[in-house]
Amino acid sequence: MLGESILEGMNPEQRRAVETTEGPLLVLAGAGSGKTRVLVHRVAYLIGVCGIPAEAILAVTFTNKAAGEMRERVTKLLGPAAEGVWVTTFHAACVRILRREIGHLGLSRGFAIYDEDDSLAQVKEALRRHGLDPKLNDPRRLRWRIDQWKNAGLLPSEAARSARDLDDELASEVYATYQRLLADANALDFGDLILQTTQLFERFPEVAAHYQRRWQYVMIDEYQDTNRVQYKLVSQLAGEHRNLCVVGDPDQSVYGWRGADLRNILDFERDYPDTAVVKLERNYRSTQAILEGATAVVANNRARKDKRMFTERSGGEKIWRYEASDERDEAQFVIRQILTAAREEGRAYGECAVFYRTNAQSRPFEEELLKYNVPYVVVGGVRFYERAEVKDALAYLRAIVNPADPMALRRIVNSPPRGIGKATLERAETLAAERGLPLRQALALVAESGEAGRVGPKVGAFLELLSLLSREVTSLGPAEALARILERTGYLAHLEREGTPEAEGRLENLRELLAGAEDFAAANTSSPGDERSPVELFLDQVALVSDLDAYEGAAERVSLMTAHTAKGLEFPVVFLVGMEEGIFPHSASIRDPAGLEEERRLCYVGMTRARERLILSCARERRRYGSHSFATPSRFLSEIPSSLTRGADFEPSPARD
Repeated sequence: MLGESILEGMNPEQRRAVETTEGPLLVLAGAGSGKTRVLVHRVAYLIGVCGIPAEAILAVTFTNKAAGEMRERVTKLLGPAAEGVWVTTFHAACVRILRREIGHLGLSRGFAIYDEDDSLAQVKEALRRHGLDPKLNDPRRLRWRIDQWKNAGLLPSEAARSARDLDDELASEVYATYQRLLADANALDFGDLILQTTQLFERFPEVAAHYQRRWQYVMIDEYQDTNRVQYKLVSQLAGEHRNLCVVGDPDQSVYGWRGADLRNILDFERDYPDTAVVKLERNYRSTQAILEGATAVVANNRARKDKRMFTERSGGEKIWRYEASDERDEAQFVIRQILTAAREEGRAYGECAVFYRTNAQSRPFEEELLKYNVPYVVVGGVRFYERAEVKDALAYLRAIVNPADPMALRRIVNSPPRGIGKATLERAETLAAERGLPLRQALALVAESGEAGRVGPKVGAFLELLSLLSREVTSLGPAEALARILERTGYLAHLEREGTPEAEGRLENLRELLAGAEDFAAANTSSPGDERSPVELFLDQVALVSDLDAYEGAAERVSLMTAHTAKGLEFPVVFLVGMEEGIFPHSASIRDPAGLEEERRLCYVGMTRARERLILSCARERRRYGSHSFATPSRFLSEIPSSLTRGADFEPSPARD
């Protein structure tokens, strides 16, 4: 009976994907075809019908938000029987493994997870160690190169062997120094979380065997967006039992610039010759015109697997096309259409979304939305956890959990101001580099030596404060720990004394941080075998949060975002703007066949986010890089059959001032 309830309402292809439990399975899931439902019900089927223990199942998806939703849906289907199943992201799974096993690799379980700012600072320090000027050697490009090597699964020695020119050789040397700095700080960056897990499994087969025995069934969502090191990790986990189910769509692979390798899904049947293949070709989201138009665009790609998508949502509007005179006209058109939809059709603002190729394109749309007092949200802007006061509070927690973390120490040593200047910190950093000491220990030596003069006692008081906080907050929950830190350090008092509107905004953000920590503690507890404290669990969750994890759709706000950010979302009305050569497709990809195909896939993703109405716009003239230039409509527009499109009726906009 449970089996029938789990399969109820599923189409034949979805049922087959759920019931095919043994051996390798490739589920080619087209846009809007219900793949999340398939994954959720497949987990429930394995546990509720096949009798597989929940703890023997690992399901991996790409955002914490998606993982949370999947866990909730599995629990709703099975109740307590779902307890113990791992539904998580690649990075979260690896953090949990490394917190338990990283001692094998010579680091301690309290390791810090560095964000982009921390990572960039360490790249700059690595450059200085090589006597190189960060102003002449772009640290952001070097960090990107190091990240690409990690996505490909290459350690510094392997990167050096693969170097193609002098620039690569230099980058590989900086990479090696950067890794030593991370090790000294007992820290990992994002790329390390997966790379070091694969190294752990490779160097310690008994550890790999433990997790292979534990997870007898492995499922990977969005497989088309995996990179080579993720591919290696999946192969390690499923290499013995081979009960591997991957779900994805080659037509929606849009993260090549982040290292995603389309070959992973295109070659899956070659890697696993006995693969069963299930195609989910029934779209439950978009109207026929939208689906046919998007399919017509992506069908021009060569690197894909054939699917014949169809929908039962017959009829519906044709795809709108609007050619604006310039970007201002385009923005006016979009916002007036949104207003018309709200006033004449009764649509909520939240039903409408504007997608663009690059973040810089949002400006004219924001200006028009403000002019007409239309509420909106820019998805992918400055994230909550990237705000200075939030990072300060979390840095105190990091310094307590991992005393070797120099990035956290640098951030908090004079925050709030306590009279410890840059010169004192630089003396300590020089001493740390010369003697191979942690920065915290070097600061103590500077304070004791008398070299710091009147600042010495202030440094000593700061270090004593950290010791006191370590004793007081280690056993507390994250909200209590943060509250104690903000009080003991005088951080809250400093902002309250400042009394400015900006300070009040920062106080509000800290209150929100405390509320978020309370919510987290209520919803998350350590699982069996997970040795992390509540504070460590919270820090890991914060480190792994993404733009979409923080996105909450709201009925009263129009959403603005890049087409990349839109992946995984859907809206009744979608405006895909800036459809011009050099913008979409982007100028960096036009002469690269593989890059152009990825741009076409991105266009397909953007189009298939629309449920009922899709509006594509371009401009005849656009201001770019400080001057006006004539534009050519995107080739993607001409790839949509004219029978599926209609012109947008709109009165001409006023002449430009």
